[in-house]
Amino acid sequence: MTDMQNLWEARVTVVGLGIEGIDLVRFLTSEGARVTVSDARPPEQLVDQLAAIEDTGARLSLGANRVEDCADADAVFVSQGVPAALPALRAAEAKGVPISSMLELFLDRCPAPVAGITGSAGKTTTTSLVGAMLEAAGEDHVVGGNIGVGLLSLLPGIAPTTKVVVEMSHTQLSRVARSPELACVTNVTPNHLDQFSWDDYVDLKRRVFKHQRPEDRAVFNFDDPVARSFMDEAPGHVFATSRTQRIPGDGAMLDGDRVVRVDGGVATEVLRRDEIRLRGEHNVENVLSAVAVAGLLGVSEEAAARAVRQFTGVPHRLEPVATIDGVQYVNDSIATAPERTLAGMHAFTERLVLLLGGRDKNLPTRVLGEEAVRRCRAVITFGEASDLYASAIRDAEGAERVTLRQVADVPAAVQEAARLAQPGDVVLFSPAGTSFDAYRNFEARGHAFRDAVLQMGGGS
Repeated sequence: MTDMQNLWEARVTVVGLGIEGIDLVRFLTSEGARVTVSDARPPEQLVDQLAAIEDTGARLSLGANRVEDCADADAVFVSQGVPAALPALRAAEAKGVPISSMLELFLDRCPAPVAGITGSAGKTTTTSLVGAMLEAAGEDHVVGGNIGVGLLSLLPGIAPTTKVVVEMSHTQLSRVARSPELACVTNVTPNHLDQFSWDDYVDLKRRVFKHQRPEDRAVFNFDDPVARSFMDEAPGHVFATSRTQRIPGDGAMLDGDRVVRVDGGVATEVLRRDEIRLRGEHNVENVLSAVAVAGLLGVSEEAAARAVRQFTGVPHRLEPVATIDGVQYVNDSIATAPERTLAGMHAFTERLVLLLGGRDKNLPTRVLGEEAVRRCRAVITFGEASDLYASAIRDAEGAERVTLRQVADVPAAVQEAARLAQPGDVVLFSPAGTSFDAYRNFEARGHAFRDAVLQMGGGS
């Protein structure tokens, strides 16, 4: 087996040239590895990615994932989202070639303890909040992971005393055999069931704490049934968060209208509920997770409170785009499952014009349809799953009260929303499906919504 600590002259194949692939290529070539890049896309679809690695000397094998590139390598590194059933990966496994990932290599090389945050929803906001709290406390820290930052590029700036906070998706966790020293699970709800069984999906989330040692620590959302069940499995010290009830032991909770941190059984107020600027009860839960994690990283209540008071959110997550003719347009492109869309809807008291679409993940839509009929003036569906979401609206009791329109794409949905919305309404772009029918990721889809809104002009 190839020594991952010494990759000099090793024949290494990187499968997938996205953010992680670029990070891997640059790091591995700097370590002296002979790197082959395997990507099924042709060069014309990888112009920016190829420009980012053009100085590395990596060999390119594009247009297909060729079996020999993986089966004949000393080691293979796989970007998240690459299917495990890929024939080239199966061939490598059959020959005993070690298969790893950016996250596993980072955990192996990082000189400081790592705080890893995962969940079906809320992990990016929670990770960003912890980073803001560490910034407010003046702590040397880095934040990365599934948040648009390649982890390996951060290694030169990490000292043994640096606070390291990493967002970890289920696909990243699928290729790790170790866990961070501090783990956090925000929630585990049905998601990605077009790719995984429910049991397999839950098991991927479990990996964030599964390999911890007795001295390690883990934070779980006590209000979420699956996360709560993990508390009995975690090998290390367990902490809890709750928005609705008193927690067992230490952690963070909402006590009346106060966010409190519990340490040694003693509750200390961090800030008031009404000081949280983020909309929605789900974001209160994210604040509680961040308060608990940051506290375990040594952040004071005062610094945590300052960060929360100033934090207005992360792009594409209930992001206000503009107010035009008295109508507020909100970008929630991160909502790639009906449950996330429901959370977005619950963040508003205003009448909604809801934009649904994208690609379905084999998730139930009945509750979404019922809530949309109850809360919305109009629903506009678009993209590959347009018929599915339109059917969910039509099948809900009282559907005749809601205007339903089906259009081709995001720009057309924005134009139709502008025609149907009335002053005081919120046009909520919270698609409930993935972006992959038309966009490479939810960020690109969110930019398309934002551009379409801003092109109408007259906003504030």
